[in-house]
Amino acid sequence: MARKTTSPLTDSSFPPAQAPTRDDKTDEPPRLPLEADEITPQRTHRHAEAAVVPHAPAMLGTHPLEATFPSRSVRVPSSTEDEELLNRAIHALPKPHAPELGAFTHTDPWRVLRIQSEFVYGFNALAELGAAVTVFGSARIARTHPWYQLARDVGYELVKAGFAVITGGGPGLMEAANRGAFEAGGPSIGCNIELPFEQRSNEYLTTSINFRYFFVRKTMFVKYSNGFVILPGGFGTLDELFEALTLVQTRKIHRFPIVLMGRDYWKGLLDWVETTQLGTGMISPEDLNLLIVVETAAEARDAILECYRSKCWTTWKRSEGRRLAADPPGAPETALDRRKSDAQ
Repeated sequence: MARKTTSPLTDSSFPPAQAPTRDDKTDEPPRLPLEADEITPQRTHRHAEAAVVPHAPAMLGTHPLEATFPSRSVRVPSSTEDEELLNRAIHALPKPHAPELGAFTHTDPWRVLRIQSEFVYGFNALAELGAAVTVFGSARIARTHPWYQLARDVGYELVKAGFAVITGGGPGLMEAANRGAFEAGGPSIGCNIELPFEQRSNEYLTTSINFRYFFVRKTMFVKYSNGFVILPGGFGTLDELFEALTLVQTRKIHRFPIVLMGRDYWKGLLDWVETTQLGTGMISPEDLNLLIVVETAAEARDAILECYRSKCWTTWKRSEGRRLAADPPGAPETALDRRKSDAQ
């Protein structure tokens, strides 16, 4: 017995195409019925197209299968991209403030665009910056404190040595370093951050950049610096210190001196790093090859300058790594253990 076959084009099981309707009270041409919830005052032409196009072939008398895959030739002309850009949703009645219309700016896709724009903004602002050093330190230090004068001297000496000075742009030791750079006539840059409590920009900036996101701001510190000078500070200062040490350890940055100012302040931390972290094998002595502790602004300047000129070969001789008998930086032929992080 011959097997009966059907063709999708002749199979009667397909539902008939929905016929267009005509408004008997007007002379409007036939149109397709729309769902009630699709008709809103904020509908754009593109939305209308989305509602009409799936049924457009039926208006032309084509088979239902073809209605599933409409061709370009039967699409209803859409609005232009310019028109979509310039149109926006509005309320039925005039309303001067409509926060709900901006809800999309608090979604992750929009945040991605904002983050991207911050990177572009920072790169543009610092693109022509030459040699520079970022100085970190507490925002809580008063102008009468000896550390304030020390930071001010650091900023001054770095500019005289040919470097721009970058800070977090706030008060305290950040202000002091910017002040010294400003008084020396050099670039004094502040990368400020939006915080729950207001952190004002200091008055000694030649360039001020404001960021919403910590990680964008921190990228600028590392990318546009040839070294860090770290004065006494709190958690934020420690954050920058250990991020720099991690980037050096993982070889994300190279020949990058990290200068700590004031051995008395940092002694407890350094002792813990040496006895606990190094003592239990959590780090290697080579991880401290670019960590230098100094006392004066002139010593900080010299350490940064030596590292810039000699790619840290001579600076290493004064580092904490050298004190702990580490292999020299970037010397695979002399490395005692080539698995160590700095045996490049």
